[in-house]
Amino acid sequence: MNKVILMGRLTREPEIRYSSGNEPTAIVRYTLAVDRRYKRQGEEQTADFINCLVFGRGAEFAEKYLHKGIKIVVSGRIQTGSYT
Repeated sequence: MNKVILMGRLTREPEIRYSSGNEPTAIVRYTLAVDRRYKRQGEEQTADFINCLVFGRGAEFAEKYLHKGIKIVVSGRIQTGSYT
């Protein structure tokens, strides 16, 4: 099972583009700043910056309603890549 739920703030405006082909699909990219749960005494709060990718109707929704600094919750799966 590969499922993740993240809550954080958008670090910048979502970027939309459309795929090429007979039926173009909307694709949105944004980065989510997710605060770490624990912080050590005397240290500042730290965050992880997660790159997110949304397709189709979800991408159109994100482009229309999501803006820099807004707090959101997303559900999806994690996919990592490696390069040689």
